Amino acid sequence: MAVVRDLRVLVRFRDFRRLLAVRLLSQLSDGVYQVALAAYVVFTPQKQASATAIAGAMAVLLLPYSLVGPFTGVLLDRWRRRQVLLYCNVSRAVLAACTAVLILARVPDWLFYLSALSVTGVNRFVLAGLSAALPRVVDGERLVIANSVSPTAGTIAATAGGSTAFLAHLVMAAGGGADAVVVGIAAALYLCAGLSARTMAVGLLGPDPDVLQPRIGAALASTALGLVEGVRHLAGRRSAAYALGAITVMRFCYGALTVTLLILARYLWSPPSDTARGLALLGLAVGISGAGFFAAAVITPWGAGRFGRTGWIVVCAATSAVLEPALGLPFEPGPMLAAAFLLGLTTQGTKIATDTLVQTSIDDSFRGRVFSLYDMLFNVSFVVSAGVAALLLPTDGKSPKLLIMLAVLYAAVAAAMIHYRRTRKSPSAPSTP
Repeated sequence: MAVVRDLRVLVRFRDFRRLLAVRLLSQLSDGVYQVALAAYVVFTPQKQASATAIAGAMAVLLLPYSLVGPFTGVLLDRWRRRQVLLYCNVSRAVLAACTAVLILARVPDWLFYLSALSVTGVNRFVLAGLSAALPRVVDGERLVIANSVSPTAGTIAATAGGSTAFLAHLVMAAGGGADAVVVGIAAALYLCAGLSARTMAVGLLGPDPDVLQPRIGAALASTALGLVEGVRHLAGRRSAAYALGAITVMRFCYGALTVTLLILARYLWSPPSDTARGLALLGLAVGISGAGFFAAAVITPWGAGRFGRTGWIVVCAATSAVLEPALGLPFEPGPMLAAAFLLGLTTQGTKIATDTLVQTSIDDSFRGRVFSLYDMLFNVSFVVSAGVAALLLPTDGKSPKLLIMLAVLYAAVAAAMIHYRRTRKSPSAPSTP
């Protein structure tokens, strides 16, 4: 595989290996911690988890990425990034250990969520710091490869962490004790990630101490103004604007279906008392959906070449509009698992096409700001979808109304993209196919 070949080239760089080790341990820990939270919120026998509780958990996991993300760079350009990776991971280890104690103590939910929010909020600094440090450990010739390989390896590590957490839950008796043990494992891994950063020199990852930085207040204000300017620039690039609208709506649909799947696995497909079976079904669904994401990476280059990038988004949205209700409305495990694969493929296929459209149609001087907006839309839409699902889903998760509504949204995305393709030659709408 190309990823393996590229990785063999990059691991010859000693400092890249060390930075990659921090990434792998950090994201492995994230996978363990996030699945532990999901298991505690949804699959603890003593807790009768509702769609509202799931929506709250998703907000805890994702909102920090959206709200803190655009402003992390201001601080990362002031703090030594090696120290950020060290202290943030060590602090996450301490906070995760506190989360484990809170689970055992059966504290009120708001206190548990506050602890979890602290862990996930710090995570944004770690991921941004890893990306900002990458040019300091590889040469310019191999930077593009490193930018491709490192996040891919991190995603694989996060998936492995999630799988490890699922397996750990299955071999332990269900309950708060098992959840606390898995959170404790995540805390230990966070500590290892922090200590691994100590293998690098303090000043290796930058920033350069002699580079003059504006005052922090001015920098934060400039960041906020930059986001506004990014919106204005995006408004004049219809191809990117339509693509971002498409992925935002499709991400909303994917989030609502994720909550539906959680409730179905917990209450419909297994006895409410048999949380181990429900958790196993959820783990299977996550794995199948992940296979759909991988399939999208393989198929999308062909699909975008055959139909054009916007055309591929039309294909993904239209396919989802037809097959989502066809597979979902029976509310049976087999068809729903097939839908998990399909929607993983179409959602990720749309995201890959959107990434390319944004990269090629947005001016380089605005690209970072637009991608910050992209990140915010991507995560906020997922959280909002969980809230909407919480309002519409019954106790057992069977809501034909919700599935039909999502099918209509998929169809609307396809129709909007077809409309754009018909009008994209307008002189006022610079675009790429």
